[in-house]
Amino acid sequence: MAYQKLWTVISLYLSAISTIFHHLKSILFKTNWDLIIFRIPDTLVSLYYRLRGLSPCTVDINDQTTVHFWTTNHRRFDKPSLVLIHGYGGNSLWQFVRQVSPLSRKFNVYVPDLLFFGKSYTSRSDRSESFQAKCVMEGLKKLGVDRFSVYGISYGGFVAYCMAEMCPEMVEKVVIVSSGVVWNDQQKEELLRENSDALEILVAKNPHDLRLLVSRSIYKFDVFKWVPDFVLQKLIDANNENRKEKLELLQHLVAKKADAGLAILSQETLIIWGDQDNVFPLYMAYDLQRHLGAKSKLEIIKDTGHAAHFDSPDTINGLIESFVLGV
Repeated sequence: MAYQKLWTVISLYLSAISTIFHHLKSILFKTNWDLIIFRIPDTLVSLYYRLRGLSPCTVDINDQTTVHFWTTNHRRFDKPSLVLIHGYGGNSLWQFVRQVSPLSRKFNVYVPDLLFFGKSYTSRSDRSESFQAKCVMEGLKKLGVDRFSVYGISYGGFVAYCMAEMCPEMVEKVVIVSSGVVWNDQQKEELLRENSDALEILVAKNPHDLRLLVSRSIYKFDVFKWVPDFVLQKLIDANNENRKEKLELLQHLVAKKADAGLAILSQETLIIWGDQDNVFPLYMAYDLQRHLGAKSKLEIIKDTGHAAHFDSPDTINGLIESFVLGV
């Protein structure tokens, strides 16, 4: 009888161990560890944003659209508000990682993810920059932000321009960086002819495309010089959500005809460009300044490429601060 009881206990113990083992094995083999490991950098940058006094929040614009923001924790009414609009090449976290700390000391900072980037999404079919602008504006209204300046880079510059045109009573000043807002159809065709792979590169799906994107955007250094291709591929795979929709945004941007009646903004506008920009050439900066007229100011940064916020972040931050604060 004693041996039977002992055997029953041992059997129960072995059964429990076997069940736990199979459960752990199932978790280990079904979990996408590559996805987890290559999301760790995002987690660390998110922590950095929190340490700089920002918190994430998601705003429901309607039942079809949500916009994710990083917002200042404690809005101070003795500081102006500044909205940062990112371009392609990653979500807002990475694009402004070298700016969020100094700018948050001077401004109440709001950093949205544009639709299909980060955690922002819509089931609507509209892929226009004006729709992006409308969604950001609606999100800001819901957050109680009714007066602000806006800073947009590259694709974000198109969106920022739309925001300023759409709601001049809300947008105080505008900063446009490396953004071909006033390109005409001929210029667009020439650029696409010279860079026929531009759309695919902007939404890279392999290490070769990602390296090309970086080399055309950043002038001063090679971010991925010592990173092997297999690591880059894992990184791409872990951050490849909504690729189809991102391509559709680009296709809309290049397919639409240039607007001959593009509005002249009523706000004071600062235009910043790198003299080594290989995406939107420097002459486009002068075209934009001529279009906007006397209320615009152009600053050209030497030895700086398209991604001026990576090549020369301190210079960009200083220019934005002095322009918006009027010092």
